[in-house]
Amino acid sequence: MRRNKKKIAVNKEKKKSLPIRLNFLFLAAFLIFTWIIVELGIKQIVQGDDYKNAANKQEESDVSTAVPRGKIYDRNLNPIVTNKALNAITYTRSASTTQAQRLKIAKKLSGMIKVSTKKVTERDKKDYWMLTRPDEAKKLITAEEKQKAEDKKLSDDDLYQLQLKRITDKQLNELTSKDMQILAIKRQMDSGYSLTPQYIKNEGVSAKEMAVVSEHLDELPGVDVTSDWERSYPNKGLLKSVLGSVSSSNEGLPSNLLEHYLSLGYSRNDRVGKSYLEYQYENLLQGQKEKVRNVTDSSGNVTDTETVSKGKAGDDLVLTIDTELQKDVEKIIEKNLRAAKARPSTQLLDRAFVVMMDPRNGEVLTMAGKQIKQVDGKYKIDDYALGTMTSSYNMGSAVKGATLLTGYQTGAIKIGNIFTDEVLNIKDSPPKKSVSVMGPINDLTALERSSNVYMFKTAIAIGKGKYISGHPLPLDYSAFDKFRYYFSEFGLGVKTGIDLPNEATGYVGTKRQSGFLLDFAIGQYDTYTPLQMAQYVSTIANGGYRMKPQVVKEVRKPSKKGIGAVVESVNPEVMNRLDMTESEIERVQQGFKLVMNGAQGTARANFANKSYHPAGKTGTAQAFYDGPIKSRTGASTYNTTLVAYAPADHPEVAISVVVPWAYENYNDRYSITNDIGEAALDKYFELKKKQEDNNTKQKNEDKIQEDAENGNTNH
Repeated sequence: MRRNKKKIAVNKEKKKSLPIRLNFLFLAAFLIFTWIIVELGIKQIVQGDDYKNAANKQEESDVSTAVPRGKIYDRNLNPIVTNKALNAITYTRSASTTQAQRLKIAKKLSGMIKVSTKKVTERDKKDYWMLTRPDEAKKLITAEEKQKAEDKKLSDDDLYQLQLKRITDKQLNELTSKDMQILAIKRQMDSGYSLTPQYIKNEGVSAKEMAVVSEHLDELPGVDVTSDWERSYPNKGLLKSVLGSVSSSNEGLPSNLLEHYLSLGYSRNDRVGKSYLEYQYENLLQGQKEKVRNVTDSSGNVTDTETVSKGKAGDDLVLTIDTELQKDVEKIIEKNLRAAKARPSTQLLDRAFVVMMDPRNGEVLTMAGKQIKQVDGKYKIDDYALGTMTSSYNMGSAVKGATLLTGYQTGAIKIGNIFTDEVLNIKDSPPKKSVSVMGPINDLTALERSSNVYMFKTAIAIGKGKYISGHPLPLDYSAFDKFRYYFSEFGLGVKTGIDLPNEATGYVGTKRQSGFLLDFAIGQYDTYTPLQMAQYVSTIANGGYRMKPQVVKEVRKPSKKGIGAVVESVNPEVMNRLDMTESEIERVQQGFKLVMNGAQGTARANFANKSYHPAGKTGTAQAFYDGPIKSRTGASTYNTTLVAYAPADHPEVAISVVVPWAYENYNDRYSITNDIGEAALDKYFELKKKQEDNNTKQKNEDKIQEDAENGNTNH
């Protein structure tokens, strides 16, 4: 009985707790459903538009559009490099565009424009054949290979590669000229990045082609008519090797500079400076590209476009170069090279260089270099201005000013020291001598008459040696280091600092022997560039200041109306001051005057009695040929050089002239460097006079105009 009562009580408790649990369960379910309904309401009502946009607008991407590159002018604001406007047809593909769609557009375009097929490759042809002949392409795969593909033992790419290999020449020859046009167009369409305009044609686009394409743009999704540019050279390639080059729209970033430009934020299809001036000043010339933001839907189609930032054309550069002088100097070089090739001993002669600069500030006025070669029995001359800074040669006696100043500075010799110019007979060595035996001479005569022996004895003194005829000549070979240290103060054997890349420093001899030290003293051991020689003579001309050579004078804002305002002026830069006294430098300057005006000066025939009063030093170096005629490598030859400045007392122009391998036979020597140097300096002062006369004339005309406006007519 008690058990039954207890059981009944338990059952009552269970019945009592069951509704409570159910109530909790219903409440929880109610709360969950309520939360779901509220969330759905928020998503649909409050955030519905956002989610709708998210479904439709999948992505935003920024695309940069190229702007015209900065122009380049000479010091007188004459254009050297400009931009030529071009008609252009572009294609911008969306992420969702299929091969078939692009093929359809290419077919339509092929009936409206004609493009070059030169860049079409065999692989391009095979891809096109496969795309346009799918049924035939399937037959190139065996049933066994298809089964392997189904069994995942071969990938789709593996099958495609097999098909490509099995396409025959006969099948490729099925492609018609019409097919080739379509293929060439599609090739360009495929090469562009998604949402980035790609040029289909930007060379020789006719007005008719532009008009026809414009009329049918609604049938050509992604196609547009626009404009492009290419570099133009009004002076027919003047200085082109120094100016450098720019990559084409098809080339984009050059492979050898890819990582460099990508690290700077460039796109792979950007046109950039590839070499020299265009490369060195890329950051200024490139300008600021226009940035456009494309908004695409989930299928990759562009739904909206907005300009993020407007583009700005590249800044213009004003060079220190005088194009009129450059042209005249190039003509002078060409004339002398042609005349020289008529001589019997000039088989190896093929180049000549001239550098002219202002010794007061380092501004380079002329960088001229020419190479001559025979083609089909006629002489052809090419620009080689680049060689003024990238090629080096033994310069001979032109460096003797640096030799004397090194002697003064080391205390090995003093101003006015007298040495006997004689034949030096050193044991186990060929005799070393000057062109003629001069007897006792001082340092000034040594420069005037170009004594080798005076320089030999200076080198012996620096090397702490003692010359005794017929005996060995032991020297302290640290003299090589002393020479090179002081020569470097002039810019010889080191980079000049010019604002162009890839400058050469020259060859540094490695053998340390007495004979080579003596050769070094007369410029017949280490090699130097024509630009280094111009910096060297400028340093002597201006009293001992090594000026950094400058090619760029100013940076100016781009302007559609003439020349823009100056953004930046390049200030002269002193690289170092010679560690030599004023009197020592003046002594060498005096010797340089005698070279050109002295009774026995080696350049007297060309420069004596010139109204512009030049000073300078000539040079001839016995050298070994190492030019392009490989069968003659090592042949004995002579380099001829000239360094000069004018006027001697107030220098405003310095010049170096270098003619490597001028002749092979010393008895057939001739004055090509002096002739080129004379004509170049004459031309400089002639152009200066012309400019001064023009300025005076203009001032007079302005004065007459001003007086006329003020009512004063008394002239």
